[in-house]
Amino acid sequence: MKKIFIAYGHHNTKDSFNSAVRDTFIDEAQKCGYEIDLVNLFDEKEQLPFYNQNINPPPKLVLDYRKRLESSDVMFLIGACHNLRLNSILENWIDWVLHPKWFFSYRSMFTDSKYFKNYGFPVPGAMKGKLGIVSISYGGPMVSYWNFSFFDNIPFRRLKKSVFQLGGLKTKYIRFYSVLPNMNKHIFENHMESVRKLVRSL
Repeated sequence: MKKIFIAYGHHNTKDSFNSAVRDTFIDEAQKCGYEIDLVNLFDEKEQLPFYNQNINPPPKLVLDYRKRLESSDVMFLIGACHNLRLNSILENWIDWVLHPKWFFSYRSMFTDSKYFKNYGFPVPGAMKGKLGIVSISYGGPMVSYWNFSFFDNIPFRRLKKSVFQLGGLKTKYIRFYSVLPNMNKHIFENHMESVRKLVRSL
């Protein structure tokens, strides 16, 4: 039986599009017999401070999140795109939790070299081989984001190339465009069916 850790990073935990993604995912996952470990970041009684790498050792809350991730098979992050990044609370969570040396470490290729000792490669840590899933909602249509980058919507490319791969995570994405209050019911249901298909693909 798979255990799925969900970090939900949208401020509206009750009746937003992102909460519908979360609830639909959990409903389908439970039908498939998966165990869910849910964290609604905005509802947590204890909040992580703004990331500061000089806080060492990290807060106990970070260590608790890591322990829960270690006992899970899948990490699922849910948030919205803000200024080509995820919600600030979710980005802060990523900075704290998916951090060296727990998530990955660097190994030098030229340890004895004066000039190249900092050149090396990442060594995956505690999450190696697990699955990382990211759900991102965008306020505009897909074409509106092509103007910003060759990477086509920087958040998911950045997470895959610059974060998840460092930790040896396999990656899946699900993206939703034109997420507006007046979304057509048929379009909404199609999005929720995409969520259900994602769960079944696990």
